[in-house]
Amino acid sequence: MAFIDYYKVLGVEKKASEADIKKAYRKMARKYHPDLNPNDKEAERKFKELNEANEVLSNAENRKKYDQHGENWQQAEQYEQSRRQQQQYQGGRQQAGFSGGGDYSDFFESMFGGQSARGGGRSTQFKGQDFNAELHLDLKEVYTTHKQTLTINGKNIRLTIPAGVENGQIIKITGLGAEGTGGGPKGDLYITFTIENHTAFKRDKANLYTAVDLDVYSAILGGEITVDTFDGKVKLKVPAGTQNGTKVKLKGKGFPVYKKENQFGDLYITYEIKIPTSLSEKEKELYTELSKLRTL
Repeated sequence: MAFIDYYKVLGVEKKASEADIKKAYRKMARKYHPDLNPNDKEAERKFKELNEANEVLSNAENRKKYDQHGENWQQAEQYEQSRRQQQQYQGGRQQAGFSGGGDYSDFFESMFGGQSARGGGRSTQFKGQDFNAELHLDLKEVYTTHKQTLTINGKNIRLTIPAGVENGQIIKITGLGAEGTGGGPKGDLYITFTIENHTAFKRDKANLYTAVDLDVYSAILGGEITVDTFDGKVKLKVPAGTQNGTKVKLKGKGFPVYKKENQFGDLYITYEIKIPTSLSEKEKELYTELSKLRTL
C-alpha cells in the first residue's frame, strides 16, 4: 500500500497545532461525508483517509510515532524494542569474538512478526488501529434512545444512541476499528458526541433551566399560567406577590439521566416580570389611584 501523508490529507502543515488539525478535519469531513455524497466512491475513499489522518494526528502520542516512523508508526514500540535487542545481540557477538557484517534479517523479521531463519520464532500479534469519529446531534435527538446508522471507513454501522448523552462525551465500541495483524484483535471505535442546542432550555447534565415571562398582573394577583417543558406543556399556579427572578422547580421535568431508565433531572424556571410600556390614559389613571392607596 502506498504511503499516505496524513498532513497533506488534512491540508495542514507539519507544525500545525491540535486546534488547527481538529478544525481542518471537521471542515473536510463535512465536505466528503458519505451522507452528502451518496454513491460517490471517490468521496468515500477521501472520507476514509480523513478519518485515518485524524485518528493519528489528533492523538499526541500517535502523532509523535508517525512523525518519527512514518507509515510504520503502529509498529514504533516493536521497532524500538527490536532495535535494542539487535544492538544487544550485535554486542554479544562481538564480545564472543564474532566478526562484523551481521545479517539484519532477524531484526526485521522480529519487527514485522516473521519467523527467524535460526529459531523458528512465533508470529507477533498487533492490535488493529483504533478509529475516531464525531457524531453531530441536536439536543432533541438525545432526549430519547434511538438507533442511527453511521458510515465508518465505508462500512455502515447501526448504533443505539442512549438518551441523555452529553456534549463532548466519548463512547468506546470494542472491535469496530481496523483489523489486527498477525492474528491480533481488531481496534476499537471511539465516537465523540457534539450536541447542538437550538431550544430555549439550558442544559446542565440532567437538569434544564429556562426563563418564563410573567405579566405584572399575574405577579401581583397570582393566577395560573401555561409553560413549556421539554416534552410538552404544563400548568403552573403563580402565588400572589411573586417577585421578579423567583425560581420554581418542576421535579422530573428535566433531561433523561444517561443509561438510567425512567430517571430524569429537574426543570428550573425563573420568572421574568414584564412591566407594561404602553399604557392607555385609563390605565395610567388606575395606576395613579393604586399608587395613592399604597402611600396611605
